[in-house]
Amino acid sequence: MQENNTHKQAFWFTIINYVGIIIGVVSTIFVYPNDKEFLGIVRYVDSIAQILFPIMVFGGAQALIHFYPDLSESNRMQLFKYGIRTILLVSCILFLVLFLGNQFVDWNNYQYVFYAFPIAFSLAFVELFKRQATNLQKLSIPTFYEKIIPKLALPFVFILLLSGYFDVISSLVAFIISYFILLVLLSVYLFGQYKINMNFDFSSLFSQISKRDYYKYSFYSFVGSFGSFFAFRVDSFMIPEFLSFEANGTYSIGVMLASALAIPATGMYAIYAPQVSSLIKSGNIKVLGEKYIETSKLLFFIGAVLFGCIILGIDSLFQMLPTYDKLVDSIPIIVILGANVLFNMATGFNSEIISYSKYFRFNIISVLVLVVLNISLNVYFLTQTNLGIIGVAFASLIAMTLFNSFKLYFIYSKFGILPFDKKYAQLFFVILVITSAIYFLPEFSNHFVNLFFKTGLNIALIVWLTYKLKLVFSLNFWIDKLINIGKQKH
Repeated sequence: MQENNTHKQAFWFTIINYVGIIIGVVSTIFVYPNDKEFLGIVRYVDSIAQILFPIMVFGGAQALIHFYPDLSESNRMQLFKYGIRTILLVSCILFLVLFLGNQFVDWNNYQYVFYAFPIAFSLAFVELFKRQATNLQKLSIPTFYEKIIPKLALPFVFILLLSGYFDVISSLVAFIISYFILLVLLSVYLFGQYKINMNFDFSSLFSQISKRDYYKYSFYSFVGSFGSFFAFRVDSFMIPEFLSFEANGTYSIGVMLASALAIPATGMYAIYAPQVSSLIKSGNIKVLGEKYIETSKLLFFIGAVLFGCIILGIDSLFQMLPTYDKLVDSIPIIVILGANVLFNMATGFNSEIISYSKYFRFNIISVLVLVVLNISLNVYFLTQTNLGIIGVAFASLIAMTLFNSFKLYFIYSKFGILPFDKKYAQLFFVILVITSAIYFLPEFSNHFVNLFFKTGLNIALIVWLTYKLKLVFSLNFWIDKLINIGKQKH
């Protein structure tokens, strides 16, 4: 029953995320290119928010997953409420520090910190509430709110800006308000599903788990989350400082389109996190290894099919659009970052395995190494080469490849498991051969025909051969289920 619920949650999580990404892709293609400078400003503000919100959470969201299986029902509630208290307390202290810092820091873009703060405040609670929804196996509605509302709000704000109804500042304020709407809707849903009392005495909680262990884990999680920004999002922060907001807008278009590949991974990691934590705590490494392989193979299959479609059809798609001249500069970024996302998906939930084990400190070391590596590579490409934003994309690819390889080696050395098996190698070979063969087929003069013929043929051949060879369990599971439903109707 739990496994069926997990499959169901993963399915709806993925569907909702793809609805969001479709909205994002349409906006990215038709709306955002019309004002790349404002897009660059929005992404810059978002990058600052991504720095601030892990400070506000201070590891409380990760601790909610980590300690949840070991607690009684009443103390699980107390753990959740302790996370709420942490966010409120840290946010107040942080705002005071930022307000005072404005008097002493000479930084031209400091004003954007105060636009980022309310977004970060909302994101902190969204993160905590989403983790609680994960524990309750009620992730579909929170995911819908989180992925759809900002995706609808930003193009709406863009249209009002382009139409002259808003200026840049009022557009930013409207975008901030959308995050508070998201937080209100998520709060109403979660507290409708999970009633909490007003008991804020946490002595019973810390009699069941050590306060020292809680803060120790939370601190390491905070450092990992905070470092993750510099590892994964620092490019959007550095590009405006070295180049321009417009260049940041161009890069952001590539990031948004490449990120479509990562949607299934986001769903899998969120849904499987409690299971990973539980399996590690029970010492059931054999089952953990099986799930590690199963999910990694599924994510690689989905990611590789989509990445192949990007390689085969992205130029033809853009050629059909009136915004081609504004989009074409993002194509190399999409391809490079797409390869980055694919490799990350192919290695599975390695971060979750480390985070919920006794080796969670390793995440701190690896992330800090990645921070140094990524920032160094970004500075090198931005100052020592003429590659511009393409160099930034290469910096991300190199850093993330080394980072994930390092984690794979560590997990194998400590747990003796890898996310690969013989069928994984066969799957890789099948996808590589089919996509490469289609890539070298002659081009049609009609961009529409070229797009749908090549991408359609790529998807059909890969899905058919993968199903016939039974290389991905979930693919066969869903196809067989659809076939049985069809037979029952007849």
